[in-house]
Amino acid sequence: MQVGVVSTGIYIPEHRMTSRELAKHSGIPQKIVEQKLGINQKPIPGPKDHTAEMGVWAAQQAFQACDVKPEDIDLVIYIGEEHKEYPLWTAGIFTQEKLGCMNAWAFDVQLRCGTAIMAMKVAKDMMIADSRINTVLLAGGYRNVDFIDYENPRTRFMYNLGAGGAAMILQRDYDRNQLLESTIITDGTFSEDVVVVGGGTKNPMSKEVLDNHLYQLDVLDPDGMKKRLEEKSMQNFIKVIRDAIHRSGYQDADINYVALLHMKRSAHEFVLNELGLSLGQSIYLEDYGHIGQMDQIISLELALEKGQLKDGDVVVFVSAGIGYAWGANVIRWGI
Repeated sequence: MQVGVVSTGIYIPEHRMTSRELAKHSGIPQKIVEQKLGINQKPIPGPKDHTAEMGVWAAQQAFQACDVKPEDIDLVIYIGEEHKEYPLWTAGIFTQEKLGCMNAWAFDVQLRCGTAIMAMKVAKDMMIADSRINTVLLAGGYRNVDFIDYENPRTRFMYNLGAGGAAMILQRDYDRNQLLESTIITDGTFSEDVVVVGGGTKNPMSKEVLDNHLYQLDVLDPDGMKKRLEEKSMQNFIKVIRDAIHRSGYQDADINYVALLHMKRSAHEFVLNELGLSLGQSIYLEDYGHIGQMDQIISLELALEKGQLKDGDVVVFVSAGIGYAWGANVIRWGI
């Protein structure tokens, strides 16, 4: 049985933070922001750009791009962030209702910035396991930029966070854009490195939490995390890519396009160089920053818009998320 990508959709807020503004907020020279952090500008949420709602708007674009109707959807998987309109809320059911997916059921999944890749695997595996699931909608939004304190140097590697939404429709026996194999690695030694300290059961929301900015992202062991990431992160990027590619029946040389999350420019170039690929075989998201788990779908849409993909191309989605998780999956584009 094969599963294909029928269509995708994205939503990008109109509001932007420029490299000059980011430099002003952070104290980092604008040249470093642009050349090293790799940010010319990034979208930030406007007053109406709520998390699940941005996923709904992206899903509407995905429906407009294909013949699938909301009533054809059997399952809705919310792939957006937990920072959303309400706490303790199933955003997938909201998404189902807003889009009119009346014949579907819905749930939420979460693997931070690895969520979309993980959800693609989950959707395919569920279609294999349950013959009643033929068409699946993945949709969600991201605005974790709300948690960034630009005066906290421990979170400098997250200054690229932005906002937006993305969606994908997958279908059983669709004869184009076949979703092949996926590989995911998680490493619990990083599980408490990057957290929002306040607002959970360990440190409930209080005036002290608010006054001390404990409601924002922080890194509890910056030196230890940096050392462990240097030992593991880049090799895990390459490991998940190569494993997913090889399990899909291909080699590194067969890769035509890599949809990479936004990370510092040198890391982006390292991954491509390690695989023997050129810079033109990916798109660096310097005008988008890091919109979490939406990056791969955004990259795919940009590649299609620029005419960079053709029938038979091997496309690799690549992610990493705090926790820490690394993931990759492979799509044979077109026929």
